[in-house]
Amino acid sequence: MTTLLQVNNVEVKYMDVILVLRGISFKVEEGSIVALLGANGAGKTTTLKAISGLLKSEEGRVTDGSIVYMGERIENGDPEVIARKGIIQILEGRRVLEHLTVEENLRAGAYIAANGAQLKSDLAYIYEYFPKLKQLRTQTSGYLSGGEQQMLVVGRALMSHPKLMLLDEASLGLAPLMTQEIFGILKRVNEEEKVSILLVEQNANAALGLAHYGYVVENGRIVLDDTAQKLRDNADVREFYMGLSAVGEAKSYRDIKHYKRRKRWLG
Repeated sequence: MTTLLQVNNVEVKYMDVILVLRGISFKVEEGSIVALLGANGAGKTTTLKAISGLLKSEEGRVTDGSIVYMGERIENGDPEVIARKGIIQILEGRRVLEHLTVEENLRAGAYIAANGAQLKSDLAYIYEYFPKLKQLRTQTSGYLSGGEQQMLVVGRALMSHPKLMLLDEASLGLAPLMTQEIFGILKRVNEEEKVSILLVEQNANAALGLAHYGYVVENGRIVLDDTAQKLRDNADVREFYMGLSAVGEAKSYRDIKHYKRRKRWLG
């Protein structure tokens, strides 16, 4: 399998002072779905923004290491140039253009594709994956439900024909059934369109149910990685990120927050 993205010992600082990523390394194979797991503040979103070039808007930059995409270094690159190369980030929080209709949002996503003749077929392709969006195509997007807005931002990203989609907390604030529906569509897109996905999620169970491979991020470093199935079976991952004890009983955050990790995590 060909490596699409390689992140090599990357460090990121904000305002040249605040060190957030401390030598993070991982890869995304072409056609794969990779999950980055970790608690709030672990550095997951910063990692995505380092790849997409969006750090610049927050006075952040890669200060060490490299990000290689399709054999080309892209760290600290211009976000529009990176997007045109096929990397599209879907930001946390369902950032729809709320005063525009659903279809106008989708058309905005086709901007970098720069092929007006293909627009009609692209819309049909999105509506095939998201029939609900077709029903709502004339509705103002700001009035959609959270799940409908999440469908819309994914559809808008797909309008640009990405090779690699960076997806930040897609399940945040959604009901479990809606999360299941959206993740099912993402799986189809990956299998049928061969779009690679780098997924940042706090919902470890949902993420590992979708991904092929996963990495656990803590304090700006990778502390564990394996196939998604092996991570799901890992006692530490189950306890920290799924809230389950070794015998499968649900545990609250109060029960696990002082848990001492097994020595093999500390290497």
